[in-house]
Amino acid sequence: MNRRQVVAAMAGLGLTGGSLWVAQNGLSGIQPRDTDQLPIRVETLDARGSSAGETAVPTPDTVTVVDLFATWCTPCDDQLEILDKIRPEYTDVSFISVTNERPSETLTRADISEWWNRNGGAWTVGLDPGSELLAAFGADGLPYIAIADENGTVQFGHGGLADGETLRDELDALV
Repeated sequence: MNRRQVVAAMAGLGLTGGSLWVAQNGLSGIQPRDTDQLPIRVETLDARGSSAGETAVPTPDTVTVVDLFATWCTPCDDQLEILDKIRPEYTDVSFISVTNERPSETLTRADISEWWNRNGGAWTVGLDPGSELLAAFGADGLPYIAIADENGTVQFGHGGLADGETLRDELDALV
């Protein structure tokens, strides 16, 4: 391996290790807010199942599944796959996935949209660069799933990978 390949490999290990650490230990510095502050408006991206603009999270007057993710988070890929499998069973439920990553020269909105499309996302995807949703939900790691009832009250919150059976049970109780 040449020096460039070694540096790239070490950077990849750092990202993988970092995502594992966050998935197991949570994000420091995120202070829970009162969920009475919900809904929070987020920017949405042009990607499969999503269009550029804004949306309220959770969706007013609708049971909403909120998936907090990051493109560097390996378990987030798996969570997206689980959500993609159960979403067709809940046509009256709003699904929205939101990342707190900040678009920049190294990670653009197009990069996030490409990741979304590559990983099978097919519903609204948004940005929360100020981590307002992470704080409002008291998210302690990524992925993080929250389910709000049609009044916007959070009925379920889960840090780490949430399996399809658990999500179905929680949704069945609300719809």
